[in-house]
Amino acid sequence: MNARAAFSWLFALFSTAMLGLAAGAVWMVPMLYLQRPLPWLALPAGWLLGKAVRHWVRPAGTGAALLAALAALTAALYMSMLTAAARIAGLMGLGLVDALHTAGVALLLQLARLGNAPADSAWYAIGIGLAALTAGRLDRNGPAA
Repeated sequence: MNARAAFSWLFALFSTAMLGLAAGAVWMVPMLYLQRPLPWLALPAGWLLGKAVRHWVRPAGTGAALLAALAALTAALYMSMLTAAARIAGLMGLGLVDALHTAGVALLLQLARLGNAPADSAWYAIGIGLAALTAGRLDRNGPAA
């Protein structure tokens, strides 16, 4: 692999991470507004991430499918961590940023894991699969020229 291809994949990985973080933050907003979990939002989030990766990050195929699955996984993890941080902030009277810094990544991941029901994990898995399927399949007219 030459330097240009390596840089291209590195930039695609960075773009995928940023798309996943943005989707997770947007996903958290209706959850906080309605004050209840909305794991079914993994489906539209996964579909949108798959479309975004396929059209803006990598062309359709296996690489795009893997990147889209990674973006959807990142979105689900980040949304769960932000939700846990928002709960800590509300209980402790802290701001969200203070709660994020005080709790740290390890505690937020643990709280996110404890706060998810098995059905939530199933929704996330379906959303991740939908993202991979959406990004990996070719358009009906074939690949873009």
